[in-house]
Amino acid sequence: MRARLIDPDSRETLDDALALWFQGPKSETGEDMVELHLHGGRAILTKVFSVLGGIEGFRPAEAGEFTRRAVLNGKMDLSHAEGLGDLVSAETEAQRRQAMHQYQGALSKKVEAWREKLIEAMALIEANLDFSDEADVPENLMTPAARVASEMLSEIEAALADARRGERLREGFSVAIAGAPNAGKSTLLNVLAQRDVAIVSDIPGTTRDVIEVALDLSGVPVVLIDTAGIRETSDPIEMEGVRRATERAAAADLVLLLEPVGSGSIGLLAREDQTLWRIQTKADLIDSDSKQSLSQHDSFAISAKTGVGIDVLLTRLAKEAERFAGQPALVTRARQRVALREAAARISSALMLTKAGQEELFAEELRLAGRALGRVTGRVDVEDVLDKIFSSFCIGK
Repeated sequence: MRARLIDPDSRETLDDALALWFQGPKSETGEDMVELHLHGGRAILTKVFSVLGGIEGFRPAEAGEFTRRAVLNGKMDLSHAEGLGDLVSAETEAQRRQAMHQYQGALSKKVEAWREKLIEAMALIEANLDFSDEADVPENLMTPAARVASEMLSEIEAALADARRGERLREGFSVAIAGAPNAGKSTLLNVLAQRDVAIVSDIPGTTRDVIEVALDLSGVPVVLIDTAGIRETSDPIEMEGVRRATERAAAADLVLLLEPVGSGSIGLLAREDQTLWRIQTKADLIDSDSKQSLSQHDSFAISAKTGVGIDVLLTRLAKEAERFAGQPALVTRARQRVALREAAARISSALMLTKAGQEELFAEELRLAGRALGRVTGRVDVEDVLDKIFSSFCIGK
């Protein structure tokens, strides 16, 4: 509704605004809420906040407080809230799609399905332990309980076997540009960034620290990392730069190891799960016959000075990054991954106990797996186990 906002002390009109009333529990937070739609001038906002702040019981909201209240009031769970946070901070189309997927409950629905299976398995074991003398309870419920747990374990492990695709898309696909001094690292960074980000000089060791530049390649966030030249040195400052360069290269998703044509390799090795491209730089300094020889030996040559090979490099980078921009990932944060790994470990431990017939320990491991799943969404409810028991079996009829 249209509303005139008036200072209660001076009776001065502050703004001719709109006021929207949202009655709980159907509001975004589950509580009674009023939204004021003001004219956006800084003076109006300052004055309205000042007047509201002078009224008893009014205060500015803390960072994320409305989302926190929504979670506490059951309007959304933790993974929904994380999706909302990612949606607000999304900078590329791929990030937006993944955040919306999370915000719409992709992970929450999957965890809830796993939770239902876990409750089913726990109900079978609890019934076998506590109500085995009842005529309505079948014998040997360990086998179906273990089957349900095994199916759930396979699904969780499949969700975790995604090469951290979700986290990488959130944080940006990291590409470290490494190599010896004067290999053309800073020049390449400036060319790819299309601006002068790093200082370029013929003096070896010019780059001492790590420089990062964010790019958007085919909707995928890519973080280019320029590093110090890797070599033996006695200069303590350059030594620290080399240490940081090696460290960042080791942590990157992709390493572009630049080697000027005709130079030797610095012997940088990639992790088992890391991609490393060896790129011949300064291709403008070699003749056409040598370029043909490089292509025949499957080498990749570029010249940041003349632009030779740069378009090809960008195309390959975009294609590499697009691997993380397909179907939105289910797991998008380290917190979620840790909780799911613990749940999988507990279920695996429980299945090992079935061979020894240790039903009590089997049930305890499943309970702990349920607690781990509950941490993903912020929901831990053990009472549902009893509900499942009494709804599935006619105990006490």
